[in-house]
Amino acid sequence: MDREAADDVLLVCKDELVESNTYHAQGGVACAIFSDDDPQLHTADTMAAGHGLCDRTAVDVLTDEGARRVRELIAAGWHVDRGDDGSVLRGLEAAHCRSRVVHAGGDATGKVLEVDVSAMVRDNPRIHVLEHAFLSDLIVRDGHIAGVRLVERDVDGNAETHAIDATRVILATGGAGRLYPYTTNPAVATGDGLAAALRAGAQVADLEFYQFHPTAMAIGEHFLVSEAVRGEGAVLLDEHGHRFMTDVDPRAELAPRDVVARANFRTMQAQGGKPVMLDVSPMAKENPDLAVFLRHRFPTIDAYTRSLGFDWSKEPIPVAPAAHYWMGGIRTDLFGRSSIPGLYAAGECARTGVQGANRLASNSLLEGLVYGYRAGLAAVRDADDAVWQPQNLDNSAITGLPVAQEPMELDMPGHDGGNGGRGSVNTGVWDRERIEDEMWKHVGVLRDHDGLAVAVTDLADALAEANTAVPGMSGAGSYADRIAVLENRNLLTVGYVEAVAALNRCESRGAHTRTDYATVNPTIAHSIAYRLKGTSC
Repeated sequence: MDREAADDVLLVCKDELVESNTYHAQGGVACAIFSDDDPQLHTADTMAAGHGLCDRTAVDVLTDEGARRVRELIAAGWHVDRGDDGSVLRGLEAAHCRSRVVHAGGDATGKVLEVDVSAMVRDNPRIHVLEHAFLSDLIVRDGHIAGVRLVERDVDGNAETHAIDATRVILATGGAGRLYPYTTNPAVATGDGLAAALRAGAQVADLEFYQFHPTAMAIGEHFLVSEAVRGEGAVLLDEHGHRFMTDVDPRAELAPRDVVARANFRTMQAQGGKPVMLDVSPMAKENPDLAVFLRHRFPTIDAYTRSLGFDWSKEPIPVAPAAHYWMGGIRTDLFGRSSIPGLYAAGECARTGVQGANRLASNSLLEGLVYGYRAGLAAVRDADDAVWQPQNLDNSAITGLPVAQEPMELDMPGHDGGNGGRGSVNTGVWDRERIEDEMWKHVGVLRDHDGLAVAVTDLADALAEANTAVPGMSGAGSYADRIAVLENRNLLTVGYVEAVAALNRCESRGAHTRTDYATVNPTIAHSIAYRLKGTSC
């Protein structure tokens, strides 16, 4: 993007414009826009869910500006669900003290939001959309963003690489759920933006905190069964029909997601891996015609469960935890600025300080609205000599605890044609199945020192192979084959740093659970930043 045409935007999409984690989001957007609510109540709930690692200033921005952004978006044409009187409907989700979750299309909030906003984008002549273009790498010159390298498909199905000059780049590339074999994320979620930022030398933080959603379908494509289902009264049962969450937490099924996910996982372990069951029958008390209610309130989930042969109005459905959302990401300030001048990040790929150690339900779409807006404003208004300093890590749960602001520096395996000083590489280039198995086994719902240490070693060796192999394949092979290799390198990059971060956090906090550390460690009650050495910036 030329500074002379700063109001023109090239929107690069890996797939079609609408395909993203947002498109598949079911639950809704949490926002304090109702008369019995207040942004400060929303802030308190967010801080509590974040287990001491949320930045209070960032959360205040989220809840206060979030209410304004949602009102503006509704006024601009977002088709939210409304009652017969025209009022905006709202739902209750786990760890919220108020019913404040706005939804659209029943359980298709993200889809409706994505379609509505995409239509606004298409109608804006200053936004140019480039679909089916893969972000290969960021271009950094003299310590400043200078553009991006993209891989596109030519008419013969082969890969073509193009460089696009840009002095301002905003990454909104989502998470990396495809690190795991069980995930609610779509196929595009392979950590591409985060990995490119790491290779460029950007700082990251909180990568050890990966949220596993408690209730994905245990068969089929691990389809997400929204938090809102439990918010409407559904309960979890073990193989004997016992409602076990009442034994785990006084909030039962409406405890924070990390609590419910761990309880589901441990219950499954105790019953030989069999899934737990989600029972919606308690909803019948207020909805006598339960089948009609489910079809209206949760049309997407209802259709999917029935496609698998379940009538969930009459029988419980099998569910299990699945990788869902990454709290960590590229370390930014309150306007999306990263540690590299000219580079911004927003949404799941960013670490703003909002999510802490565990994301409050339905805060993810809100974060995208608020911090995406802020990043866009900054990208247009910032001068080249703007201060490019990520948000201070002053989110300690303990007042006065010293917090290191400088990132821990990690070797980039294979960056120099070797493996970062490690032993000989003999693992070969890993395929997707091997990456997923490694992450699920050692960096999954429950972790320990020995497993994490194995993962760090294995992933470093595999990443060294990938980093050595990728430069030599430039211009070779089909587009599909090239993208598969690049995606796997990206997953190995972000998975390696996640494993290191998890190994270094010697405690259990929020979405990061170590079986060898049952409680929180007060000496590390703060975020830790990381950076890969031997990179561009």
